[in-house]
Amino acid sequence: MSSTGGATPAPAPARPPEGAAGRERGLFAVVTGGGTGGHVQPALAIGEALVAVGHEPASIRFVGGRRGMEGRLVPENGFAITCLPGRGIERRLSARNVRSALELAAAVAMAVKLLRRLRPRVVVTVGGYAGFPASLAAVLLGVPLVVVTYDAVPGAANRLVARAAAANAVAYPGTSLRRAVVTGPPVRAGVLAVDRSPSGRAAARAELGVDQSRRLVVVSGGSLGARSLNEATVALAGAWSDRADVCLYHVAGDRDHEMVAAASRRAGVGDGSLEYRLVGFERRMPVLLAACDLFVGRAGASTVAELCAVGVPSVLVPLPNAPSDHQRRNAETLAAAGAAVVLEDAALSGPALGELVGGLLEEPGRVAAMEGAARSLGHRDAAARVAELAESVARPA
Repeated sequence: MSSTGGATPAPAPARPPEGAAGRERGLFAVVTGGGTGGHVQPALAIGEALVAVGHEPASIRFVGGRRGMEGRLVPENGFAITCLPGRGIERRLSARNVRSALELAAAVAMAVKLLRRLRPRVVVTVGGYAGFPASLAAVLLGVPLVVVTYDAVPGAANRLVARAAAANAVAYPGTSLRRAVVTGPPVRAGVLAVDRSPSGRAAARAELGVDQSRRLVVVSGGSLGARSLNEATVALAGAWSDRADVCLYHVAGDRDHEMVAAASRRAGVGDGSLEYRLVGFERRMPVLLAACDLFVGRAGASTVAELCAVGVPSVLVPLPNAPSDHQRRNAETLAAAGAAVVLEDAALSGPALGELVGGLLEEPGRVAAMEGAARSLGHRDAAARVAELAESVARPA
């Protein structure tokens, strides 16, 4: 998801000029982090929650990375953003890491200068390499820091700054961070508004133009896409070409969209009875979550949080070699509750996906039970609780 895309944009505030120091000072919060939709969506959820409790959008500044999706998604949703240089650091010695370290040092210096000018009362980070410079700047300048961890295992950036944080908002009990408060993972208001009642699902299908009689299977590998999942889905679409009872809605990610389109044409996908929809980045993911019978995708924290907040049954394919194997831990949490079925990436193929998804579609009672189990795991008030936590530790105005 975030994989799950955007909610309805908030009204855009009048954005102050970068040099208008008098109007920029006295911010309530800097919200930092980004890179992928999985980081941007929780950050936006927190920004929306702060607005909901009375903070003006102009009193919240986002800080992210120049290479991430936040530079596009944040302004579209009514907030100002400053993007700093930087990229992720690989866990090996390489020329790229030398460049990354230099960019990181420059970004930290820029973040210190920015926070001195903006004087926020609190900094909230959702993690990732894009959130580290402003988080470290907050620590260096003594600005209260709230670290938001929505994976079962904290990421490296969060672990580094968590010791100095005023509070750590975590998704699950037992997360090994000091001053931890279990809030659940933040989810955007547009996702929380999803209506999966019979009438709500019918309305969502009508909006998407999906035949009401078809079973809707949504496949998404996140904002960037997932190569193995995309290849397996194209193979599945080819094998199911004569299925007139299914709509396969494939969110391939911007990176792989053209490749997947070419592969599907070569495979003759779309020539039979199967309804096959292919998109790159889907902005209507809340509508898809309302309409779908089954979701297939990676087990990133934002995806898992949204599936649980809404109550969507799923087949989860954890990203192999994810840092600290956090996607496996996320997926296993849902599987243990009966909300999802886990399919290993090493076993992923068109036939394997078809057997698993096809089997679930033939067991509507099991799918309904999975839906209820997912909903029982949801934390619908998580973003509001993070906003409350930020207010509780913020320095006086």
